[in-house]
Amino acid sequence: MPLLTVATTNHIATLTLNRPESMNALGQAGDGDAFVDACDAINSDRNIRCAILTGAGRAFSAGGDIKAMQNRTGNFAGSPADIADGYRTNIHRMLRALYDLRVPLIAAINGPAIGLGGDLACLADMRIASTSAKFGVTFLKLGLVPGDGGTWLLPRVIGEARAAQLFFTGEVIDAQTMLEWGFVSRAVEPDALMDETQALAEKVAAMPPAALRQTKMMLRQGRGLSYDGALELAASTQGLMHHTADHEEGVAALIEKRAPDFKGA
Repeated sequence: MPLLTVATTNHIATLTLNRPESMNALGQAGDGDAFVDACDAINSDRNIRCAILTGAGRAFSAGGDIKAMQNRTGNFAGSPADIADGYRTNIHRMLRALYDLRVPLIAAINGPAIGLGGDLACLADMRIASTSAKFGVTFLKLGLVPGDGGTWLLPRVIGEARAAQLFFTGEVIDAQTMLEWGFVSRAVEPDALMDETQALAEKVAAMPPAALRQTKMMLRQGRGLSYDGALELAASTQGLMHHTADHEEGVAALIEKRAPDFKGA
């Protein structure tokens, strides 16, 4: 069974982690390839304007495969150098693929998002949680360190002190706490999760595609730029946007008091 299923409707690609029997455990051989292939396909399809990531069954993702860790199989077999290479060439490829996704990504957190599963959720630009969702970075409970870039990601989402609390205690928080801490923008009943996520994705997908992708790129690059650098990036990018048909359409729609119809030109 493939790790990911991908469905595309109305400019929106929905990626579903598809191992419900193991709570969408990650780290099998080929998992990195699955994410790279899916994200590359989205990046190269100019008709896709937004993506959703969710999990099949009762979990978003329980993280790394605990049974494989216990049995020292798959990504967790071999010497320390072998295991490190497994992270670099498989597990980390999943994370890099999501980070490099050029369209906005919404995580629909339908259940537990733990460890590596939580790191996947952190890579989304927006997050909506089911009231049955839980979040935790429980690596220390397994005698491990956060192995998937979470020490870089999570403080940027909820702040240094709260991230440290979760890392150092292994505490698992509920959807209401996720909302209060700003990890998610909304917590909804389980049967409303995908409808709410789809509605948000449709609002995003109604935006001009080129400007949408450029705005995401500017958000990513802005993390490492000075203010002067961010302004220069904005100026050079804005110059290009002023010469697009979608800019003309946006201006005309505002003047004519109608909804714009952006084509990606």
